[in-house]
Parts: sequence; C-alpha cells; structure tokens
Amino acid sequence: MLVLADVSPERLRSVCGDDPGRICRTLLDATDNRTLAEVGDWLVGPPLRILLILVLAMIVNRIARRAVKRTLRGIASGGVRERLGALGRRTPIPLLEQETQELSIRAEQRASALSGVLRSIVSFVIFAIAGFMILDELGVNLAPLLAGAGVVGLAIGFGSQALVRDFLSGMFILIEDQFGVGDVVDLDGVTSGTVEAISLRTTQLRSVEGTVWHVPNGEIRRVGNMSKHWSRAVLDIDVAYGTDIDHARGVIKQVADEVWRASDVVLEEPEVQGVERLGASGVTIRLLVKTTPSQQWETSRVLRERIKLAFDAAGIEIPFPQQTVWYRSETPAAGAADGNGDAAAG
Repeated sequence: MLVLADVSPERLRSVCGDDPGRICRTLLDATDNRTLAEVGDWLVGPPLRILLILVLAMIVNRIARRAVKRTLRGIASGGVRERLGALGRRTPIPLLEQETQELSIRAEQRASALSGVLRSIVSFVIFAIAGFMILDELGVNLAPLLAGAGVVGLAIGFGSQALVRDFLSGMFILIEDQFGVGDVVDLDGVTSGTVEAISLRTTQLRSVEGTVWHVPNGEIRRVGNMSKHWSRAVLDIDVAYGTDIDHARGVIKQVADEVWRASDVVLEEPEVQGVERLGASGVTIRLLVKTTPSQQWETSRVLRERIKLAFDAAGIEIPFPQQTVWYRSETPAAGAADGNGDAAAG
C-alpha cells in the first residue's frame, strides 16, 4: 500500500512552482523526492508537447502534400480538356485519341515535376515551423536565431538572384503550360527550335540545324509557341501579272481542298484570302490552312508541290525576277560637241 508523505505547502511551491501540476504533486507526496518530482513533471510537460507538435506536423504535412498533388493534377487535366477542345470537331477519332494520350502523358509529367518541388517546399516550411516551436518548448531564445537566419537568408538571396529567378520562371512556365517537350517555340527571336527538355532552371531546345541550346528560364521574356492547340500553314503564291487572278485562285483552292479531304492533319477547309501584295515580278495570292500542332510545315511542302504541278497543267506562269534596262542615247552629247566646235570656228 502506497503511503503518501505529508508535504508542506512551502515545500510544494519550492519544488513544483506556484502552480504545481498533478504529476509533480503526486510524485512529491509519494516519494518526498525533489529530483524525481521535478523530472516527472518535466517529462509530462515539454516532451509530451514536443511529441504532440511532431505528430501534428506529420499529419499536416501529409494532408498538404496530398492537396498539392491533387490540385496540380486537376490543373493539368483542365489544360488537357482545353487543348483537345481547341482541335475542333473535325479531328479524326484515331488522331484525337493519339493527341489525348500524348497530352495526358505530358500533363502527368508536368504535374509530377511541379508537385515534387512544391511538396518539398511545403514539407520544409511545415517542419521548420515545428522545429521553432520545439526549440521554444525547450526554452531556447529564438530572437537571436531568427535574426541570424534572416541575415543568412538575405545573403543567400542577394547571391542567388539569378538562380531564384530561373526557378520561379520555370515554375510559372510549367504551371501555365506555356510550352512542353515536343513543342516548336521561338524564344523572343533569340533562338527557336523543338523543346527537348524543360526543368525548373533551364529549357533545352534543338534548332533545325541540330544545335542544342540551353536557355535559363529567367532569361525567357516572350515565347512564341508554334505548335500549341493548332497550327496554321501560310502560303504566299506568286503568279505572273498576265495571269487571270480568278483562275489562279480557283486552281489553288481546288488543290488545297483535295489535300484537306485526303489528309488527317488539316482541321478546317482551306481559305484563299486573295491578293496579298503586288510585287516587283508578280502578284502574290495568300492561302491559309489550319492544321494539327506542328504539321504546318509538312502541309506547306505538300501544297507547294501540288500547286506547282497544277499550275504547270493549267498553263499558269510562276514569275521570276525580271529587270527592264534602258540605254541612254549618246547622240545629244555628240550634237552639243559639234555645236561648240562650229561656234569656235565662227
């Protein structure tokens, strides 16, 4: 049977403080041991609160990481639906299924890259806050620590501004889906090519000549994406000035419609806009053809070849640069010389 010692109020206050806890009071009454009472009171104080802080931090971290992953997947899925809707109703089913698969893979890769970084940031922030709370429970003065951390943060910030700018730009590029792997882009007229890889810091392009360019994301100011949602082939076709314009437009339209009906990559009926300009050697007629992403160049090559054959069959002349040269007569100069000679003789 446990026999409780009779502890005076003064001793209780000296051991357990002005507001003694139940554990400290019980241990002191049971053992009359100051050390045991203080250790027991401490164990159920800060250690228990620290354990609670760690458990709560782990729960919040798990919920936050799942929320970030789910949110990014939702954003990526919305971008896929938007892009598929922009392809138009005429897109053939096999091509639409292929595009759906490619876009889904791309969206998953984008969401995975972003979620990995954002979840790491979220975890770092949560456990950093938990760490400061634990230090506070242990009685550590946080003011000097926070001041030192602020100074270090400022130094790192000033020393790595370019790196931070690259990472932030890369995050927005991925979040907004400005471009992705496989897209053909023009980076502010500085360089252009097919995107081979994109990370938070750099974008890797391969030009048509085969050169691989590594561009820091922070240096990208404007992006021209030539293969997003849909593309357009723009053909300026020259005919001689003596050509019947209506006839030439009809031949161009007929060839373009044949390609449209036979091709799976042409999304809408081609449009012959008419005379674009009057050049030095001929009349320029513009043709517009809407295609699936990145197919405008191949479609343009096919159309040029077939239009050339159709022009040859229809007897339509494709002009080439010509110049008219005027020769100035030397007779007036000779007559003037004779007149001067007669005047001298007189």
